[in-house]
Amino acid sequence: MQNKLRLEIGSVNLNIKEILENSKLNKENLYYNEPMAKHTSFKIGGPADVFIKVDNIEELKEILKLSKENKIPLTIIGNGSNILVTDKGIRGITAKLNFKNIKIENIADNKEKIDVDAGVPVGLLAQKLLKEEIAGFEELSGIPGTIGGAVIMNAGAHGKEIKDILKKVTAMDYDGNIYEFTNEECKFSYRNSKFQKEKYIILQATLILEKGNSQEIKEKMDEYMQFRKEKQPIEYPNAGSTFKRGEDFVTAKLIDEAGLKGYKVGGAQVSEKHAGFIVNVDNATAKDVIELTDYIKEKIKEKFGKKINLEIQIIGEK
Repeated sequence: MQNKLRLEIGSVNLNIKEILENSKLNKENLYYNEPMAKHTSFKIGGPADVFIKVDNIEELKEILKLSKENKIPLTIIGNGSNILVTDKGIRGITAKLNFKNIKIENIADNKEKIDVDAGVPVGLLAQKLLKEEIAGFEELSGIPGTIGGAVIMNAGAHGKEIKDILKKVTAMDYDGNIYEFTNEECKFSYRNSKFQKEKYIILQATLILEKGNSQEIKEKMDEYMQFRKEKQPIEYPNAGSTFKRGEDFVTAKLIDEAGLKGYKVGGAQVSEKHAGFIVNVDNATAKDVIELTDYIKEKIKEKFGKKINLEIQIIGEK
């Protein structure tokens, strides 16, 4: 570990470590030169100058304040399940939202309101709802990542999206102000929301679900999980579906028809099980993945005349 961690911002040379060590932040949650491969489902990524686990809103406000006052770049992540971090890593502060409260309230005979913090993994929420015999979340139960990430991406599976059960989102801007947005104000569309373009940090989602039968809920969850095991390459590190579905075509089908299943660049490979996934089969680098996605885009354009877009987000120094 370096004694002095410095970052050039314009003509200013900042000792980030000194700034953070003198702050109100929990020092046990500060990590320096932290390999991001440890914090992404792809198991890929260079070092973050500073990696911070954020346990509550007050800590988040403190990080935003330090970042703004000292002009330190700030990157917010959730579970790291839909991102590719570059090999050079991330400059400045990388903050992982780690608050994970779930509050359930009955609001009618069989209606349940669930306030769930952004850092709660989707699978953990699914297990909690199963225990409480609350139905309507089963289709989403196998989605990797956190609730915050699911809101940003309008995550979906088996014909259901997060927007279908969401009442409101609580979010913070980068000045520390807190807002509430209705479902309509979130501007959801296929794998998209306003939060991909507008700079807000998701704090909490409020869902509306119904009471159900625990056995039926479990049977559905098991069915969807079995489907995932059979159809998706969960045996290899990956970041979920690599490309977005096209408006009038299924991207994975085109990749398959182009004969690209199993195609490799370095340690990155188009999954032999599902062509819509790129998997890390042998210590892949971000460079391997980017070269592979560029090659796939080129071949699909050449063969079918279709432009395909990434669903995963690439972050970090290029």
